[in-house]
Amino acid sequence: MSAHSIAAGTAISGGNANGVNNKHNVFVYGSLLADDVVRVLLHRVPQNSPAVLHGYHRFSVKGRVYPAILPVENKKVTGRVFLDITPPELDILDKFEDFEYEKRLVDVTLLDTTDFLNAYTYVWVNRDDPDLYGEWDFEAWKESKMKDFLNMTVEFVEEQELPESKPRVATYESYYKHDDGKNLSS
Repeated sequence: MSAHSIAAGTAISGGNANGVNNKHNVFVYGSLLADDVVRVLLHRVPQNSPAVLHGYHRFSVKGRVYPAILPVENKKVTGRVFLDITPPELDILDKFEDFEYEKRLVDVTLLDTTDFLNAYTYVWVNRDDPDLYGEWDFEAWKESKMKDFLNMTVEFVEEQELPESKPRVATYESYYKHDDGKNLSS
């Protein structure tokens, strides 16, 4: 917990990320803002709260329909934090985010209370990725990309039940290669 978060608001550690009570908080900011996607992955929509992650920016990624976040001074990312994620659910999210992201512990501000909360989030691994640009827009994604992404997510979940399951990025790439007419860009 940073000194700033302690001074600026109340720090909340319930469901802390180090697993003391075996539950975790996870800040999401992209496709996991869609309840339908979360329901396919976790078979439920966890209790959640709107939240802001300060000091990060949400980028579009050329050739992908999902966003990336990276630390950027004086920026913020609005999303939501899932509360009380179980270890098996966290494992599912880790597999879903795959090798393009690394899980980090961050402090987020809850919008409804201004309290701070420790949470995991998934940060883009390649800080110098030339394919990052602009600002990713959830509403635009929801209108034009969510249906196909949801179908890809169903395929990913089904793949996980096979002995030789493929990672999410491979599922994503094979799904979007089935129809060359699909626009991969955000």
